[in-house]
Amino acid sequence: MKSDGEGNRTKIIDEDCTIRNPFSVMDVPNPDDQEATEFAAGATLEGAADDENAKAWGAPSDRDPYDVIEGHWSSRWNGGADPTIPGDAKEKWKHGAAEVRMASERVYLLFDWDHGARRGLIDARCQGPKRLVGKYINLTNPTIIRPWIGLIVSNQRIDGRWSGGRLDFRR
Repeated sequence: MKSDGEGNRTKIIDEDCTIRNPFSVMDVPNPDDQEATEFAAGATLEGAADDENAKAWGAPSDRDPYDVIEGHWSSRWNGGADPTIPGDAKEKWKHGAAEVRMASERVYLLFDWDHGARRGLIDARCQGPKRLVGKYINLTNPTIIRPWIGLIVSNQRIDGRWSGGRLDFRR
């Protein structure tokens, strides 16, 4: 442990030791706050066969057995435009890869887009066996933090919604 030379531990080092997520990246601040709760109360996901996430779109993977949700996934989101990406639009799907890990009653989804140049993290609490409620942080621009809900439809499909659109996962 590092000290300031006077025998006092530095605060920066102490804060670095308190990361909650299993990916050792920046945590989502206050993933269970009132904003997340209010968003979850009004947002719905049905897991219907005609949902836009029902049709397989992700890259098939033989790296993970599909008997658990942990492991490698494909990700995609829409509803926001990145002004630094030429031709980006709100309705355009941004595709990437993801990894899902669980810790106690929490599910963590680390995902990327723009060919891996940008990353995000979702920290969600399980509410029952299939519903997830939490928030995500844009790790490339940490000022962007939004509420998110998810529905575990199967071990191959997680439907997701954030305050501006969809954020889905498929295998």
